[in-house]
Amino acid sequence: MATCIDQSLVSNTLCRFSKLCRPTFSNLVSCKNEEKDEIFVKIREEAQSDVQQEPILFSYYFELILSHRTFESALAYHLATKLSSSNLSTDVLLEVFNKVLADDCEIRAAIRDDLKAVRERDPACISYLHCFLNFKGFQACQAHRLAHKLWLQGRKVMALLIQSRVSEVFAVDIHPGAKIGRGIVIDHATGVVIGETAMVGDNVTILHDVTLGGTGKVCGDRHPKIGNGVFLGAGAKVLGSITIGEGAKIGAGSVVLKEVPPKSTAVGNPARLL
Repeated sequence: MATCIDQSLVSNTLCRFSKLCRPTFSNLVSCKNEEKDEIFVKIREEAQSDVQQEPILFSYYFELILSHRTFESALAYHLATKLSSSNLSTDVLLEVFNKVLADDCEIRAAIRDDLKAVRERDPACISYLHCFLNFKGFQACQAHRLAHKLWLQGRKVMALLIQSRVSEVFAVDIHPGAKIGRGIVIDHATGVVIGETAMVGDNVTILHDVTLGGTGKVCGDRHPKIGNGVFLGAGAKVLGSITIGEGAKIGAGSVVLKEVPPKSTAVGNPARLL
């Protein structure tokens, strides 16, 4: 029988975390076709269900999910606590993240598309909440979106600082200059490296230890361009300013130095087309 949650504990927890009820984002820049946030409603329902199964996790779920009124608030706080350090406070990062999320509806939409993509395409994902809380590939991708926006605003020092912290915390190194589409799945994520001038399309799946890098021989535009719907297998290395066509698949451990046509499969070192 599940342990009952002491009401005094609930009350104390509410008091403890009352300061964490961050802005409600009533000042969000409005976007076309924005509707009721069904994703966050579902996440809250999943959190409540989990707490019923594991009451000991109440404080954890309350701090990260149930104390927040919007998905943006919860995400900003989650990333800020993950990426903070002894020299970089949660409050500083939270202020930066809240501002970016409030001002950019495209990022808000892309984050939700990423969450849906992981839930649909990763068989290990048991819920939206599971992805939100525990999948470092998802978290690293969202941190990159925020850093990329800062990069475009000319706040390059802050963007590079976030990149550095993401690399240290999540073992994922995505330069803030890289352009990444929507519906992205970075599965397992450890060892993923994406260079400054890389471009990644929509609905791309990237497994662990993938590198989208340069050859070390050129400057300027020196990183790959990945088309929509591409699958990059574990350990794949795509090097140079080359194009991987829409719907292509790159086999695990492959080293790709030449362009890959759409809807084709490349494997081996050096990679050859099947």
